[in-house]
Amino acid sequence: MTKSVFNKINLMWIVLIVVLYVVLSTMMNVGIINSYYKITLFNICINVMLAVSLNLVIGICGQFSLGHAGFMCIGAYSAGVITKMMPNYFGLLIGLLVGFAISIVAALIVSVPTLRLKGDYLAIATLGFAEIIRILVQNMKITNGAAGLSGIPPLTTFPLLLLGVVVTIVVCSNFTRSAPGRACIAVREDEIAAEAMGINTTKYKVLAFVIGAILASAAGALFACNFYVIKPTQFTFNKSIDILVMVVFGGMGSMTSSVLAAVAIGLLNMILQNFTDIRMILYGAILVIMMIFKPDGLFGDREISLTKIMAKRKAKKEAR
Repeated sequence: MTKSVFNKINLMWIVLIVVLYVVLSTMMNVGIINSYYKITLFNICINVMLAVSLNLVIGICGQFSLGHAGFMCIGAYSAGVITKMMPNYFGLLIGLLVGFAISIVAALIVSVPTLRLKGDYLAIATLGFAEIIRILVQNMKITNGAAGLSGIPPLTTFPLLLLGVVVTIVVCSNFTRSAPGRACIAVREDEIAAEAMGINTTKYKVLAFVIGAILASAAGALFACNFYVIKPTQFTFNKSIDILVMVVFGGMGSMTSSVLAAVAIGLLNMILQNFTDIRMILYGAILVIMMIFKPDGLFGDREISLTKIMAKRKAKKEAR
């Protein structure tokens, strides 16, 4: 790809993001998107960050993790505690950095031994980690125990959320196309063959796990400063399943599918707001149906690529 074409594609993505921001901001300002729909929009943005970051671990690296809620919890409480002491954007920045640091340490502690496991064993180990984090938070004084934190300053704005979504997608997409990302894909396809080719499988699995943990922590921080109140019960096993459903529903290995699935499930949650008792039943049914009829997800590993779109248009012009 020539440099001019690459710059043109980047410019097109920037224009699309700006147009999306202007349209949604205008709709919020004129009242088309009211407070209720605004909460749904913010939830969708946070879910996109969580789904894309988990897809990096499950879809790209092939490691079945159920510990994402734990890293989200770390980010939420780090931001919540610090922004209550420093109720401004500098406090939010410090909270984000503290959440990153704790998440990196926790990810290293849990990933180095557990990523040697596979399949169900790895899922159980990461789920246990998430529950340990939740129980620790529930029994600490600084987090106000089971009562949770309240009065967190509302620092999360739509531009900040959109920035978080864009950064998450860019980081995960660029990682996937990088040399470490290709090594992770090789590990996913055949770990034994990857080791035979000289790839340090543990190194790349841990790297993907740590990046996913950092991005989940960032989503947790924005979540805390959006809903003002956080409790340990918000980061249970059900939250990990929520994120997993988005990844499986859209298609493992595709960032585009994670975004679309997060949007679709966010809208579904809004519709089923008054039927919370059957929501998890529906999630379970969706997973079973997807595993039977569409194990690769609705979109599989396909991506929306401006490069491919431009190549097809060019081919059609040349054919004429």
